[in-house]
Amino acid sequence: MSVSVSARRLTAAAAVAAAALGALALPAAAAGQHPARPHHDVVISAVQYDSPGRDDRSNRSLNKEWVDITNTTRRAVNLDDWTLTDEAGHTYTFRHFRLDGRATVRVHTGEGRDSATDVYQDRRAYVWNNDTDTATLRNNRDRLVDEVTWGRHRGEHRNGGGIRH
Repeated sequence: MSVSVSARRLTAAAAVAAAALGALALPAAAAGQHPARPHHDVVISAVQYDSPGRDDRSNRSLNKEWVDITNTTRRAVNLDDWTLTDEAGHTYTFRHFRLDGRATVRVHTGEGRDSATDVYQDRRAYVWNNDTDTATLRNNRDRLVDEVTWGRHRGEHRNGGGIRH
């Protein structure tokens, strides 16, 4: 009987070793594949980089240039000190702003009164370049949250001077 007990132990040990080796080999095989885009709780969901109509730098025209930031979760997210920037370094910093779950806030370029759905950069000039630019959203620790680029990369969805993500 001690032979069969030893054989079973040896078989069990071999099975455990094979499973461990398989678990180590799987990530190595998957590493050669293209990684999926990480899912973020807060995303840049749309960009209207080319203000419709004449570019006359009026406040009305400036506010038709905007970026939508969407919270995809059910819980509220504190955006205090988060930043939205373009390639030229124009930066909007969220101040005392909480984005409810499953909600979107529109960041307008011009001047206006902030609300739960619209905030304003209070600028008197356009921020987003019509030909090519990148909108970058970073959290309060300066970590990249999301980024949308237009004009240089294929595969972007354009809709009348805007991008939906």
